[in-house]
Amino acid sequence: MTDAPARRRTNLSLDEALVAEAKALDVNLSRAAEEGLASAVKKARADQWRRENADAIRSSNEWVEKNGLPLEKHRMF
Repeated sequence: MTDAPARRRTNLSLDEALVAEAKALDVNLSRAAEEGLASAVKKARADQWRRENADAIRSSNEWVEKNGLPLEKHRMF
């Protein structure tokens, strides 16, 4: 059995009407905020990785444009 991650109380300012609608629909605000934050962190990490590796990606793409795909003759499609 794995332990649940540690939780930290946090104050957030949220759209009042959205909070009221979420409560009316029985949405768990903490879980919804956590899921949204996890999604934003995942996107930010991916964006950061793309920025940090842009030169290598560009170089690889240029090489493929010039030389073709390695082992292309073995492709089945």
